[in-house]
Amino acid sequence: MLGFIKLFLTIFMALVFTSMASANEEAIDVQVRSDQDSAGSQTRINKLDNAAADALQAYRVALQRAESLTIYNRQLQRLIDSQGIEIVSIKRQTSEIESIETGTLPLILEMTATLAEMLSADSPFLVEERSERVDNLKALIDRADVSVGEKYRRIMEAYMIEADYGRTIEAYTGDLVTDNVVRSVDFLRIGRIGLYYQTLDGSETGAWNKSSSSWKVLPIEFRRPVRDGLSIARKQAPPKLLELPIIASGNRK
Repeated sequence: MLGFIKLFLTIFMALVFTSMASANEEAIDVQVRSDQDSAGSQTRINKLDNAAADALQAYRVALQRAESLTIYNRQLQRLIDSQGIEIVSIKRQTSEIESIETGTLPLILEMTATLAEMLSADSPFLVEERSERVDNLKALIDRADVSVGEKYRRIMEAYMIEADYGRTIEAYTGDLVTDNVVRSVDFLRIGRIGLYYQTLDGSETGAWNKSSSSWKVLPIEFRRPVRDGLSIARKQAPPKLLELPIIASGNRK
């Protein structure tokens, strides 16, 4: 009987241990699955956190770009407004230019004609050069590819050159025609008050007579002053007082 009881207890204990082992294994399995689920949840949380961080960074970048675009658009609008004002100004100026051109062209024609008349009535110095300048101006006026502004600038330039002749002294070599004879002589121009010549050998000296529009041979006493004047004009001698005749009415004064 005692042996049976021991056997029973042994079997019972075995069953109990077996049951406890099974329960422990099941608990372990549950814990493992729980740990696995927790690990999976943490992984998903990490992924969501990374996605949220990326989204936040993208949002900040987009916000900065939007701010930059706002500043750029504001500046662009200012440029557009400025260009609009400039366009209006250009249109107004174009209209004014057309009006100015209408009134300026007749003035240019008149100024060119006056310049030609002045040349024909003036002393005959640098005749070829000055005549060519007037001819060029006349040709320039007829050119459609030259603006009125450029035409006006050129005519004013010609007038300034003519004005300079009145306050400068000049010496140059050119041809003198007297009695149908052409001679090479030295010319001395003193402003517009006196125009003189001297032959290259110094044997003859003369002056322009405005009243008779002809050349007048001067006495021998004026050869040296004219020669000195030529040297001064060519910067070969220092300036000094010159005693030269001013012929206004055909007489020496």
